[in-house]
Amino acid sequence: MKTDRTLTAVALLLCALTLFDAMGLIIKYLSPRYGAAELSAWRNAFGLIPSLIVLYSSREWHAKGRIWKLRQWRMALSRGVILTFAQFSFYLSLGVLTFATASTITYANSLFAVALAAVLLRENVGWIRWGAVLTGFVGVIWIVRPGSDSFSLAALLPLGAAVCYALVGVTARMMDNDVPTPLINLYSSIVALLGATALALLTGGFTPLAAPSDIWWLMAMGGFGGSAVLLLIMAYRMAEQSNLAPFNYFGIPLAFLLGWVFFDEAPWRELFPGALLILASGLLIVWREQRLKQA
Repeated sequence: MKTDRTLTAVALLLCALTLFDAMGLIIKYLSPRYGAAELSAWRNAFGLIPSLIVLYSSREWHAKGRIWKLRQWRMALSRGVILTFAQFSFYLSLGVLTFATASTITYANSLFAVALAAVLLRENVGWIRWGAVLTGFVGVIWIVRPGSDSFSLAALLPLGAAVCYALVGVTARMMDNDVPTPLINLYSSIVALLGATALALLTGGFTPLAAPSDIWWLMAMGGFGGSAVLLLIMAYRMAEQSNLAPFNYFGIPLAFLLGWVFFDEAPWRELFPGALLILASGLLIVWREQRLKQA
């Protein structure tokens, strides 16, 4: 049963990563016309729709009396604050870095997730997995290249987003098991919507739609992002962080491919060999997990 849940969690995670990359493509496409805070606000506004649909489709939620109040409401709201900064940092990075570079650094959230899970969830993370985390972090540093002539402060934006996204994912597992996943997401998304709106107003306000078709792009962005978060929370609540972490790296080659196809970007010098170290760290964790299961 535990193995089946882990496999299901992996499938949900891979679907979530694909949707996240699709959302990122739209954000990068819209970035020249709209600010990061604006895009975050729109994403959260339309991202509420998938959660509401799933929640109202839940027989269990209706059977329990359609309860909206959460016992851990403070944690749910705190996740929304963290999510606000994660989205703002990541969306801002997509406007100034290549798609693959911003996405690859952000996918380091799986490295931080393993470390945070060990501290906050008391998960048993052995020295091999700690070594894999360290190897992946070296890969991230290689891509960011602090101290070099090519270093840009913009490269720290997706790194900050990675830490925040990892914290959002780990705290999802700290919520009560009987709380519906879409309800958790609604709490966090509403706070993130308010936070992004405040940031947008503080940074110049909202830009009028540059083209009528942009509203469809904004709706798709929110739909993809909202659905991805739902799948991600479901995956995190079904399996240990350390088991899911390696599969986060699926998004790295996918982001490189999508950036090349849609934006004609091929940042080989920026990403390699750092990206290979990040992938290697994920494979090392997978190998360790297989050894533990066979023991």
